[in-house]
Amino acid sequence: MIPISPHFTQIINNIPHDLIVSLPEGKECPFYVNCKEGPKQHMDVFKIQGGQRLTGKISVDGSKNSALPLLAASLLTTESIQFDCMPNLSDIANMSNLLLELGCNVEHKENSITVQVKDESTSHARYDIVRTMRASVCVLGSLLARRGKVRVSMPGGCAFGDRPIDLHLRGLEALGAKIELDGGDIIATADRLKGSTIFLGGPFGSTVLGTANVMSAATLAEGRTIIESAACEPEIADLALLLNNMGAKISGAGTPRIIIDGVDELSGTTHSVMPDRIVAGTWAIATAMTNGDVIIERFPLDHLLAVT
Repeated sequence: MIPISPHFTQIINNIPHDLIVSLPEGKECPFYVNCKEGPKQHMDVFKIQGGQRLTGKISVDGSKNSALPLLAASLLTTESIQFDCMPNLSDIANMSNLLLELGCNVEHKENSITVQVKDESTSHARYDIVRTMRASVCVLGSLLARRGKVRVSMPGGCAFGDRPIDLHLRGLEALGAKIELDGGDIIATADRLKGSTIFLGGPFGSTVLGTANVMSAATLAEGRTIIESAACEPEIADLALLLNNMGAKISGAGTPRIIIDGVDELSGTTHSVMPDRIVAGTWAIATAMTNGDVIIERFPLDHLLAVT
């Protein structure tokens, strides 16, 4: 048993600070800054004494689901990109390590990350790097468009089947990429991608990461690309905002039909990661359930109309 991190109790003024969680021995905790007793450990079970009213103020961090494709898009240029409001999560650290492996300088400062590509000679996202993060596939489109060849090792090996990765590959093939599967690796090559009309619908609807991959790749393709049945999530609109600020020509992001007119090159910029709508909604619901009084800063109201 250890005290719960103040990261989770900062606005719960009426809850005792000896709130505890149950931890299996020997595992690592992502909230290690406040863990003083022994090695870092994962929090597998939270034991929370309820019935208390939530009060105070909290600011919503940037969205992880938006941040990962945003970071991957930094591979599309050799100029510097600064990301503000970046969440402090293990997946972000893992993506930073992957970018380092792919020739980038990555500089962390408080809640911002600055990325700049320095060496484009490596296009292999190796298994020992990507195994810690299933979203590693989001570097596929950016690397292919910029470097002409990419090899991405997939967590889980070669059992692709009908997994959503098929939609990523279908979209990139429609842009002219040659796709090969080598064991648990995806190998994609193309001299220069060419615009096309692509249908990204699958048996379970569209794919957010697939849309992000194809949209990112199409920014440097020759001609116009139209993505039909594109994912409409706000995270796609956030990625399009970054890409347009880098010099891309994208319209329709956030709707089922996205149009991308390819450009020859992209440039650096500064981008603020959109607030995490899941976290914001969770705080709002928890406050309402406890008849609380909480100020939630950076609340993405337009993305949570169903909650509000």
